[in-house]
Amino acid sequence: MKIIRFAEADRYEPEMNWKRVSLCGEEDISIEHFVKPPKHASPLHEHTNTQVMVVLKGKMAVITDEEGTQIVEEGDAAYIPGNQAHIVKNMLDENSIGLDIFVPGRSFDFWLKRK
Repeated sequence: MKIIRFAEADRYEPEMNWKRVSLCGEEDISIEHFVKPPKHASPLHEHTNTQVMVVLKGKMAVITDEEGTQIVEEGDAAYIPGNQAHIVKNMLDENSIGLDIFVPGRSFDFWLKRK
């Protein structure tokens, strides 16, 4: 077993006020807590990892060429297959908070490497 304390976990901001915290960074699975600032949208991106995004607070949209814009609200989850290009956007004028789960695990510095 491995316990990850939120206060002590690795963290960074890929962009101003877009906060990411690594809650699990294993080879077979990774989990990232994130705070997405008001109206913020991630750049269009893709990764080989399957992703499940869970909205803990707020309202977000997942945008893909295949499905268009899908709204994901508090308590909802979005399954994003590996290699599907997507954008995640906060739809609100306040922070939205969520969890990203990646299988297999994704490198926590994914957004730093894209700069």
